[in-house]
Amino acid sequence: MAALQPPAPGTQPTPDHKPTVVGLYGIPGCGKTTLLEDLKGELGQDEFTFYDGSEKISSAVPGGLTAFQAMEKPKQDEWRKLAVKSIGEDAKAHGKTGVVAGHFMFWREGQGAERVCTESDLDTYTHIIFLEIPPGEIWERRSRDTGKRRERASVSHLRGWQQKEKEALRRICRDNRILFLVVAPQLLDKLSPPERVATAIRDFKRHSENYNSRLVKVKLDEAIGSLLNRPETMLVLDADKTIAAEDTGKLFWKMISDTPRSEADAEILADLFGGPLGYSYAAFRQATLLYEETADDWRFEGLCTHVAAQVTLHPEFLSLLQKVAEQKHVSALLLTSGLRRVWEIVLERNKLSKTVTVIGGGRIADGMVVTGAVKGDLVSHMRNNCGMHVWAFGDSPIDMEMLKVADQAIVVVGDEKTRSKSMEQGLTTAISNGLSARQVLLPGAVSPRLDTSKLPVVDLTTDDFLNSIIRRRSPRILLASDRTSAKLLMTPTRNAAIGGPALRKAHRRIGWYLATEFVTNVIGLEKYTLPHVLGRATVGYRLDKEPQTLIIALMRGGEPMAMGVSEAFPQAMVVHAKHPDEIKRENLRKAHTLIIVDSVINTGASVVEFVEDIRKQYAQKSIILVANVVQDQSILHGAFAQILEQDNRVNLVALRLSTTSFVGSGVTDTGNRLFNTTHLD
Repeated sequence: MAALQPPAPGTQPTPDHKPTVVGLYGIPGCGKTTLLEDLKGELGQDEFTFYDGSEKISSAVPGGLTAFQAMEKPKQDEWRKLAVKSIGEDAKAHGKTGVVAGHFMFWREGQGAERVCTESDLDTYTHIIFLEIPPGEIWERRSRDTGKRRERASVSHLRGWQQKEKEALRRICRDNRILFLVVAPQLLDKLSPPERVATAIRDFKRHSENYNSRLVKVKLDEAIGSLLNRPETMLVLDADKTIAAEDTGKLFWKMISDTPRSEADAEILADLFGGPLGYSYAAFRQATLLYEETADDWRFEGLCTHVAAQVTLHPEFLSLLQKVAEQKHVSALLLTSGLRRVWEIVLERNKLSKTVTVIGGGRIADGMVVTGAVKGDLVSHMRNNCGMHVWAFGDSPIDMEMLKVADQAIVVVGDEKTRSKSMEQGLTTAISNGLSARQVLLPGAVSPRLDTSKLPVVDLTTDDFLNSIIRRRSPRILLASDRTSAKLLMTPTRNAAIGGPALRKAHRRIGWYLATEFVTNVIGLEKYTLPHVLGRATVGYRLDKEPQTLIIALMRGGEPMAMGVSEAFPQAMVVHAKHPDEIKRENLRKAHTLIIVDSVINTGASVVEFVEDIRKQYAQKSIILVANVVQDQSILHGAFAQILEQDNRVNLVALRLSTTSFVGSGVTDTGNRLFNTTHLD
């Protein structure tokens, strides 16, 4: 799948589209003007346009800044509003992202602070970046800067000013749906401030709710595409307070708040999601920026490792995921609105990282946030576009959208003290609107949600529950008849002029084709190491447990096709048999998978005889029936149809169905045509 690209440069916004305008804020002397000039080089001016707020006012006001500074504050505010409004209009008209160096407040030492940010600023800005330069460094810069007239201020005053401005901006931005990011030099890793800010602004430019939705689907499709076998069933699990009792977001911020000299609040996420933004896309984007401003990449990794060490998976989910890991047709996806990296480490510690995919965010580099709407969209995508049977597991209102659209919805109910208080109402409404869900109590002694007649209790550890997840769901009849390649392959077999070696060759080709194209999808593949032509080792693929696969050629019509299957799976065992008792019991015992090959299945009586004999001894062995032609009524009525319907470990792979029912003889018997014995019958 093609990589997701950001919107094309210079794209004109629609009339109701608000352009992206990023404000650079910080107290005077922090370096906004210098940073603005550096960003011109970092970002270029094809997709970005840059404004110095003071210069914009100076160019607009007759008499420039001198005249502006002589005005009364109400008049100044009018000009400020006009200036920032023109910036937004200019950015929109040119289809560019605006970057503005501005002021939030002025504060003379010993006097009251004066806010100069207007309502027009808050209407125009979509993002604000606050430069948190150490106050001592700002004092030194102000002392050295002779080009600007600034009031003298002590380091302690500058510190208080910076703190007051940062706190006010954080609150005001949240109330006005403006995303807010603090950039501090000590948290820049190896990046310079311009590089760090430029990275954030590029992300601000391309990111939107629609972009986010498309990107998450790309990530999902990539994850599914990387699997050796496309799953029939997908378990989609929320992470925090679902597969484990812990809330890793809380643990993370508790750890940050306990750090000496930290200003972080352990309840910062609760305040964010409990505020005006709710659980919106903007709220999750703001959460990403909070994580971004708190730690550089190296420290963030360390914090995630410490948090993951405090997480214990519920034994019921650990056992379930281990069972799923053994299946080739079932897969699991951890879809977290929290910290992707924490849950990757948790899965690594539990030896599940190779079999459970994690999709989530937490950092700008992740490129995405997982909202409730995203969860619902991904489950719908897996069902409708990927043809999967989806089980959804969640504990909170964020999970409601995916629970509502899943094939099977399981509500995880935890301790009354920590579980979501608003989930009851959401469930009540959803159930009244048609949601069919069940609940699992973890630990088992907790009280259930709602009336258990409306939300029945289920036990994850019972065989019935596990079997309902891992049983095969895909159609066990796989036909190639609608493919153009099949039409070419079947043509020689229907040509009465072709027989003997030429017809056997055609059947062998059909056997190889059905084996490589369909049987591999049923059984799956495994990787193995092989020598590369350049002398190094490389990775190859073969049928899963190929040496333990037994190919049974039903004599005599099935022998040429069986040879084609054998060519596709050269390590598989091959036996010839006309009756079940001709197969050595030892061969059956050693085999993990049985492939029974016949050229034509008319009533299915022959293969039924073999399947029933095998089932008397081995009820769980996987059996795949491979044929060139299958009579269409045989799969609808009779013993053969009954086996296909009731035995979920029997699959049929065929090139085509036929509406003709007959018992061949002479020139119409496939075996005679294959071996040039039509005149003997």
